[in-house]
Amino acid sequence: MICRRHGRKPTMALWMLVALADLAILAAAAGALVTISVLVALVVLAGGVIVARPLLTKRATKVRA
Repeated sequence: MICRRHGRKPTMALWMLVALADLAILAAAAGALVTISVLVALVVLAGGVIVARPLLTKRATKVRA
């Protein structure tokens, strides 16, 4: 019988479900206004990172003589 390693992907999926349930409980306890405010702040922060990333990378440009 071929033995396979147990506990890799199923364990990770289980912990992700637990984390998602924790976030749902936290959102329900905090209230709708706080939850929406936190989500908007995260979207603005992620958008800022996406916009700033190309601006902060240094790219060598070829100068024509």
